Amino acid sequence: MKKVLFVSLALAGMFVMSVVHATVITEDFFADPRSNGWQIFGNTNLFQWDSTNHDLAVTWDSSQANSYFYHPLGTVLTRDDDFSITFDLQLNDVAVDGFGFELAISLLNFADATSTNLQRGVGIDPAFGARSVAEFDYFPDAGFGATISPTMISSNNQFASAFNFPLELTNGISFHIVMAYTASNQTFSTLITNNSNGQPFGPIDDVLLNSYGTNFSDFRLDTVAISNYSDTNSYGSIFVHDIVDNFVVTVPPPPIQDLTGAFSNGVWPVQFISRSNWLYTLERTIDFQSWTTVSGPASGNGTNLFLQDAHPPTDKAFYRVSAERL
Repeated sequence: MKKVLFVSLALAGMFVMSVVHATVITEDFFADPRSNGWQIFGNTNLFQWDSTNHDLAVTWDSSQANSYFYHPLGTVLTRDDDFSITFDLQLNDVAVDGFGFELAISLLNFADATSTNLQRGVGIDPAFGARSVAEFDYFPDAGFGATISPTMISSNNQFASAFNFPLELTNGISFHIVMAYTASNQTFSTLITNNSNGQPFGPIDDVLLNSYGTNFSDFRLDTVAISNYSDTNSYGSIFVHDIVDNFVVTVPPPPIQDLTGAFSNGVWPVQFISRSNWLYTLERTIDFQSWTTVSGPASGNGTNLFLQDAHPPTDKAFYRVSAERL
């Protein structure tokens, strides 16, 4: 399970602060994206903000270690959630070797993506494969035709992909890419538009999770990332310079909304709007060195949920609500 903490600080009967994350992440790179929550894991030289053109210059170099330009989602997505991601992508030069390799823009599980044993190029090998991924994969032509492959990978390392080829993204042309997952029909769809003429590019086949039966279990996505995967133990490589711009990531409401609380008759109750398929507990500290669970776990119900500390300390207390995705 993935834990998300929403912190509510309480001092002497006074409600001080609640933290609620946005449900839409937008990034047009007009300002330094690091001031807007973006971070880099791995090789920082692969991602350069262009303050003149207001975009992100990316080098996909599979000879480098796994590296990510990423932003936390502030929630955890599963196959029961609707979500979407849009962005602009322009390739400037491409070099591939062997059987080629992919460039990827992903929704992923950050802990899995940054594990030391991840080798994306080995596919479904359970010892090294990726887990919990929904991404746009592009394989430049390595002799078999360029391929666009929307891909989802489950928590148990099962792949659901649609391979569309030959379908080549022309160098120097900006493409607008829209990817949306619909939980009601378990469908991951992709639409691509050529920004230079406004014409659709493709079409791109949908990924249908239901067609994989029970083999495809679920996923846990908590991060959006431009993903530079290492080609370790694969049979190809990639080196690409390109431009990424105009991110919009839309996710469901956060697991805790409208958080309020205050001491009342010596008891600390907290109230918030919960979500189904999440488990909530109230935690307390007096020194920020250790936290104590002061309420039993409560299942989210999609409406108001109340948690309380029936035995608060006499001096001061600080509280946080822990939300875990079921």
